[in-house]
Amino acid sequence: MKHLATLLACATFAAGALADGLPPNVLKALKAVQIPAASVAVVVQPVDAASPLVAHNATQSMNPASVMKLVTTYAALDLLGPAWTWKTTAWIDNAAVDGVLNGNLYIKGGGDPRFAIEHLWSLLRQLRVRGIQHIAGEVVLDRTTFNVPAINSGAFDDKPMRPYNVGPDGLLINFRALRFTLLPDNGKPRLLMETPSEGLRVDNQLRSGEGACSSNWKDLISARLIPENNGNHLEFTGTYSALCGEKSLNLSPLPADAQAGSLIRSLWKELGGTLAGQVRGGNVAIGSKLVAQHESAPLADAVRDINKFSNNVMARQVFLTLGNDAPKEVLLGGTAPATAERSKQRIAEWLNARNLRFGELVLDNGSGLSRSERISADSLNRLLQDAWKNPVMPEFVASMPIVGIDGTMRKRLKESDATGRAHIKTGTLDGVKTAAGYALDAQGRRYAVTFFINHPRAQAGSAAIDALLVWVAQRRVGEKAVQLENE
Repeated sequence: MKHLATLLACATFAAGALADGLPPNVLKALKAVQIPAASVAVVVQPVDAASPLVAHNATQSMNPASVMKLVTTYAALDLLGPAWTWKTTAWIDNAAVDGVLNGNLYIKGGGDPRFAIEHLWSLLRQLRVRGIQHIAGEVVLDRTTFNVPAINSGAFDDKPMRPYNVGPDGLLINFRALRFTLLPDNGKPRLLMETPSEGLRVDNQLRSGEGACSSNWKDLISARLIPENNGNHLEFTGTYSALCGEKSLNLSPLPADAQAGSLIRSLWKELGGTLAGQVRGGNVAIGSKLVAQHESAPLADAVRDINKFSNNVMARQVFLTLGNDAPKEVLLGGTAPATAERSKQRIAEWLNARNLRFGELVLDNGSGLSRSERISADSLNRLLQDAWKNPVMPEFVASMPIVGIDGTMRKRLKESDATGRAHIKTGTLDGVKTAAGYALDAQGRRYAVTFFINHPRAQAGSAAIDALLVWVAQRRVGEKAVQLENE
């Protein structure tokens, strides 16, 4: 009877399979927005089955947008381990005497993807606790743990001040971002600068906008950086609707050294310290002594931020961390500077070692913020299947947005059959809409799901992706076979 039940279960599964097509509700959603099925690739496969339930254009090489972060973060979790941490260190070349450091202070980055204001404050406070009050020399910023060329932050989408366009940095401080708060106030918007930045003057020329708060309210505001003799002048123009209420605006208007310098000066002054020299880029001097360090939260926490909120610069930091020849504690005289080429090579070697040979794979920066990155739905599905059997699976799955609950999926499919029943990483570029992750059906069976759209109308494809997730959530397979087995 058990053998018969198994055959019936297989037959029931096969009858519901769409190995060469798409579910009707998905096709209907695509047709409604005029996206041809030929521009779509979909794979749905139970994590406990050898064959896919849906395999449509599975081997077609496509741009995955931010779904490529799943390749980077899975590789990092497996190669470095969920407990991996980054260290940002402070060095001096002379001991302080009576509170005076007669020499330079060196701050060396270890590639930490989320070294924030509070972490910099804590590092500087360690110096004050150790008796340093006045720095007679300079503050030197050492970014050499990464060897990456400077990028044009406006080249991708002509929005150079958007933080997602910031390039990787061996000493990335606060995502190189400044946070502003916008408040309606008697017909003229108020603009509060939340991030300390000595020497930056803000000129608020914003006007109150008419009507409702637009979803693209950020695009109605322009910012222009104007260099001055004693600092910088940041001018804001455009409109902001009073109906938007209070909102936060994050911008990256300053070059790396200028942003770090203004922040360090502000925090050091708040801590009661003084600085005679400049803040500039450079290398830790040979013979310098380690005086303080900050250790990051573990990699698993960073991976969660990367995938839940699709953080591009964090993904690029993790991608480059994989490019260290032998990732260890990055201190003075430590590992060779990481390069993008070495990161690509290391991920390729790792994939090969796991028997995941993806001939069509093209890695650029590991974040998906790229026009050149490519992977097929079949390859990504194989990666998801492999990750499900890996010891780091719990950290990997938990890093993805929960449908209708949090991250980039918090507003989608709320109060639907799929709510809370799928962990899905999303991706969006002009002409690209993607999603991938894991979903439960109505009986608790888990599936790996991958959905790629590469088409000029891709932005209208969210409904089709959502339709697939609902279709998986509503599936009931093999109920008759289970009943026969019990009899």
